[in-house]
Amino acid sequence: MTTHLAALAGILIISFSAIFVRLAGVSPATATFFRAAYALPLLLAVWLIGRRHDRRSAAARRRAVLAGVILAGDLTLWHLAIADVGAGLSTVVASVQVVIVGLAAWILYKERPTLLAAMVVPAVFAGVALISGLGRPDAYGAHPARGVMLGLAAGVSYACFLLVFRASSRGSASPVGPLTDVTLGTTAGALVLGPLLDPGFSLAPSWPAHGWLLALALAPQAVGWLFIATALPRLPALETSVMLLGQPMLTVLWAFLIFTERLSSVQWVGVALVLGGVGLLSVKGSVRRERAR
Repeated sequence: MTTHLAALAGILIISFSAIFVRLAGVSPATATFFRAAYALPLLLAVWLIGRRHDRRSAAARRRAVLAGVILAGDLTLWHLAIADVGAGLSTVVASVQVVIVGLAAWILYKERPTLLAAMVVPAVFAGVALISGLGRPDAYGAHPARGVMLGLAAGVSYACFLLVFRASSRGSASPVGPLTDVTLGTTAGALVLGPLLDPGFSLAPSWPAHGWLLALALAPQAVGWLFIATALPRLPALETSVMLLGQPMLTVLWAFLIFTERLSSVQWVGVALVLGGVGLLSVKGSVRRERAR
């Protein structure tokens, strides 16, 4: 029961990530840098308390830092999408990383897609196209089509992050060490890439923007992900998949309640197709593994 509550609490907390980014109102790379930089001291403190249990090799730690650098690019793309298409829709589009991880497994590891995946994946991308609004005047978002493309790019980069991060976390008894190294890599990556990719990148603090960034860092970035990383590996895969779908669904709800993000009927159909397809692939799997001989 405690594990389930921790997982649900973590998902509830991270569902506010896009909300805090939008409330902060800073440039995309600025939000990426400070959400990691403000979270780093807390994660380091927790890691130092239990560091004797962290027996990862130096190579594994370097891979975790590299995963963090990739995550810096992913978060910046996602923050750009939030500005273009809103907090709710950007989170839904980025959730297609489930599909992209399945495609990567097919290409890299020769894991053949299931018949279900062959039917569902086209429906998911049709849903993504509908989220763009198809040029309709009632579509929500300042630049819906561009926001969807940025969200897709964020999904691709997040899938790359997951592949590297999973490799770096093998053999780790606690999620704190890998999460701390990832956050360190994200901070460094945002500091290097920020001035190159974002002309509005700034290290100058301002209020209330940095209050929201501090909330983003301490709640979703640190506490939320610590809850999730600790609880989900202890739960059945089916429950894990269903629970993780709660993040985009809750974010759409918060975006409607807080920012009055009113989607067009076409965009609502797109949201249903994406979340339904991602949910099916998460629960049933998108690839079939060869049976052991």
